[in-house]
Amino acid sequence: MGGGNAQKSKMAREKNLEKQRAAAKGSQLDSNKKAMSIQCKVCMQTFICTTSEVKCKEHAEAKHPKSDLHNTTMACDIR
Repeated sequence: MGGGNAQKSKMAREKNLEKQRAAAKGSQLDSNKKAMSIQCKVCMQTFICTTSEVKCKEHAEAKHPKSDLHNTTMACDIR
């Protein structure tokens, strides 16, 4: 004969708590935005902090071919 209002409220709280925990795990967009710490000085494009110098050079050669070589090798700067 159980199943009063208190039990229903408790079950609803537990269910909502599980939903909130599941939603908190979801998106990494904020952490990805914070990791964008390298920025091209020419076009201001940002790159993730794990980007290598080689990738910066590739970007400079592909996107800024008219810039001189010295500026393209130093085109990416850590913020």
